[in-house]
Amino acid sequence: MQQASSHLADRISLISVSSTARVSAEAEKLRRAGVDVVDFGVGEPDFPTPDNIKRAAIAALDQNFTRYTAMPGVQELRQAVVDRHKADYGTSYSVPECVVSVGGKHAIFNMTQALVGDGDEVIIPIPYWVTYYDVVNYAGGKPVLVETSEAEGFALTAAQVEKAITPKTRLMIVNSPCNPSGALVEQAEFEKIAHLAKKRGIWLMTDECYCRFLYDSDPYSVASVPGMKDTVIVAGSLSKTYAMTGWRIGFTLAPAEVCTAIIKLQSHSTSNPTSIAQKGAIEALNGPQDSVDVMLAEYRKRRDYVIGRLRAIPGITCAEPRGAFYAYPNISGALSPNGLRTPMEFAEKLLAEAHVAAVPGEAFGTEKHVRISYATSMENIQKGLDRLESFVKKYSA
Repeated sequence: MQQASSHLADRISLISVSSTARVSAEAEKLRRAGVDVVDFGVGEPDFPTPDNIKRAAIAALDQNFTRYTAMPGVQELRQAVVDRHKADYGTSYSVPECVVSVGGKHAIFNMTQALVGDGDEVIIPIPYWVTYYDVVNYAGGKPVLVETSEAEGFALTAAQVEKAITPKTRLMIVNSPCNPSGALVEQAEFEKIAHLAKKRGIWLMTDECYCRFLYDSDPYSVASVPGMKDTVIVAGSLSKTYAMTGWRIGFTLAPAEVCTAIIKLQSHSTSNPTSIAQKGAIEALNGPQDSVDVMLAEYRKRRDYVIGRLRAIPGITCAEPRGAFYAYPNISGALSPNGLRTPMEFAEKLLAEAHVAAVPGEAFGTEKHVRISYATSMENIQKGLDRLESFVKKYSA
């Protein structure tokens, strides 16, 4: 009998395992071996999900809300998403313009699959979240990488975007505040980018995963700009805002025709988001929002400490994050041809020798940085930065 070929489909070679997931796996392997690891690699809140959200999920179980739901999420949740987005950012979406997905990453995957075809160009600013590059490749598109200025805090500008546009440009992806750098696109500049996209007939995807975590300005969505709803697609998530990473609830806000295409795709992949998680999400969006301010205040305190410590280490500089919960230090002063030559080597040895997990900048498109998540306790932050400082001094000696 003839055996099936062992070769995998060609398209799977277009993507790689998430670098952040790989770092987390290596850190977990050391922890299982009994090693005390300080994990700056993980990008999730260290806060528990608020009690009111957990109680809503428990009530859903008690009420046997455990069957299939509508593919794009239950009507009540989709309404809660558009209502919360309107309350926070002044937008005017309707339920047919909303699809709930299995996390924000799923929303982005769905969106690229629905919109990006073979040879379409997609503008992605550097540094970028690891998944953007791979999902564009998987959809058959071509990532067009746009350098931002570290001296300007990695903030994207309309002028930088305009230089990258060609007749093949289909989509641009903007994540503000940004993972990994914490960079923020100012409202006026974001509006310029949106108008540019509309003028050139290009989709603009705004990834709002960290939109509620801003340190020196008010939350803002470019989808609120008048006349932009037919150009802008919002990818949102409850994961960071409400400390619900494991619940896997994200959403897309887009023109109804785009949502219809995404629902079609979702109907053949995940079907509906988890029923119980949807009930928790309704409570998260409709219930008290004070937990967000509590987390933001703690992140601000941690950010100020982390940036101060990093800048005091010889060989390291760091742009100030204006949102999210990451620092993106430039470690080029700690690299050398005869020592640690790349951020990848730096991160590997930092984990192996100092037992501190960080994500190398190569994962985000740069060659002088590592990403440090300060979504962990101050005790861990202090211990981890002590180890990092000793490690850098050892290799600089």
